[in-house]
Amino acid sequence: MSSYTILIIIAVYFAILLGVAWITGRSDSNEAFFLGERKSPWYIVSIGMIGTSLSGVTFVSVPGMVRSIDMTYMQTVLGFFVGYVLIAHVLLPLYYKLRLTSIYAYLDTRIGRRGYKTGASFFLLSKIVGAAARLYLVVLILQTYVFDAWHVPFVVTAILSIFLVWLYTFRSGVRTIIWTDTLQAICLVAMLVVIIWQVKDRMELDFVGMARTIGESPRFRIFEFSDWHSTQHFAKQFLSGIFITIVMTGLDQDMMQKNLSCKSLRDAQKNMYTYGFAFTPVNFLFLSLGVLLLTLAERESIPLPALSDDILPMFCTSGILGDSILIFFTVGIIAAAFSSADSALTALTTSFCVDILGIEREEAGKAKRTRLKVHLLISVLFVLIILAFKAVNNRSVIDAIYMIASYTYGPLLGLFVFGLFTRRKPIDRYVPYICVLSPLVCFTLDYLSQRYAGYTFGYEMLMVNGGLTFGGLYLLSERKS
Repeated sequence: MSSYTILIIIAVYFAILLGVAWITGRSDSNEAFFLGERKSPWYIVSIGMIGTSLSGVTFVSVPGMVRSIDMTYMQTVLGFFVGYVLIAHVLLPLYYKLRLTSIYAYLDTRIGRRGYKTGASFFLLSKIVGAAARLYLVVLILQTYVFDAWHVPFVVTAILSIFLVWLYTFRSGVRTIIWTDTLQAICLVAMLVVIIWQVKDRMELDFVGMARTIGESPRFRIFEFSDWHSTQHFAKQFLSGIFITIVMTGLDQDMMQKNLSCKSLRDAQKNMYTYGFAFTPVNFLFLSLGVLLLTLAERESIPLPALSDDILPMFCTSGILGDSILIFFTVGIIAAAFSSADSALTALTTSFCVDILGIEREEAGKAKRTRLKVHLLISVLFVLIILAFKAVNNRSVIDAIYMIASYTYGPLLGLFVFGLFTRRKPIDRYVPYICVLSPLVCFTLDYLSQRYAGYTFGYEMLMVNGGLTFGGLYLLSERKS
């Protein structure tokens, strides 16, 4: 496959995105950027949120995880749907009742000023590090398998990637990305189906034979009920899926911002139901692809890479599945990566402007100029973090940074649960210390449990983290009058 063919396809892909941005970006007001003027069609938002949830790392990681945990990740996915229902009935009514631009503004009145700033700061830290880490891994894959052929430096690939995202989001933000993310979600799912079909053809199977191969594989193990110590036990995975969804969707400005752009609460709830239903089969397809790839490798004695994340890229770039598969892989990973990156960039800009700078109190012209500067600044920060990851050049260090960032969602869970389900008021000056101390205690607890008890915490650490924050807030609080 010619490298120039791939370059032309990438150029055409981004030309379409820029065309969509030009059509939808006629209004560049802050209201359009932050909330799409509250006119977004719920069904468009629903499709786009699939692309936002499935980052480029998900695109390459989920098929590979089948090698180590079979298809037990589906237990977590089933928990996701319950979480989406809870968000639709608990959090969305609150956000719409208060007509919030940033969901963390709720903490200002319920917890206190310092609690509000602390919650927003935890989101900003977690999102920018996590989003940059995910985007770095995707840029690295594109650099290794595509751009190295033209001797393009990594720094140029990183800058160009962020520049393209900035280019189609800087004018209208949410109003644009609900449409571009919809396009990218469709591309992502279409490329996933095409890759599965290519694998099926390589294995000389019809559709029924493919389904039988997946169903009869020893990897087709979805539920784990016997081993309570396993991180894959159903109870741990299912409950963790619920809490992960509540925190990383319901308490995440990135995901909620699109919901808040819907015309009404009822539309936002329909969006959440539809998105929740659609998210389950998409993840099942990713895992099924992993089963097929491992089965093909066993049948043809194909050596697999040491890292599970490299399994899908290896099949798509080595010519095993044909030369054309590289095109589908490239488009799929770009669609997954940039639908997540553009959403994160927009949400970070919104949260920093509203929660930290308070630009809603400024006059319209000045607020718009501030927003444009912040959007550019965060784009530059994305590039710097990606280049820092490249300088470290150590996968385990990057994974550790990404893991530490995930700890910061625990305090958000504790803050919101305390605000929603108690009638007490925390002493505001202590809130930042509680929120910082809780993840540190969790990190220490995880280390000690592995060293002395042989127990490794999985996703349930999120619940422990939130519980510690909740407990600290309750101890240092007083009953509201």
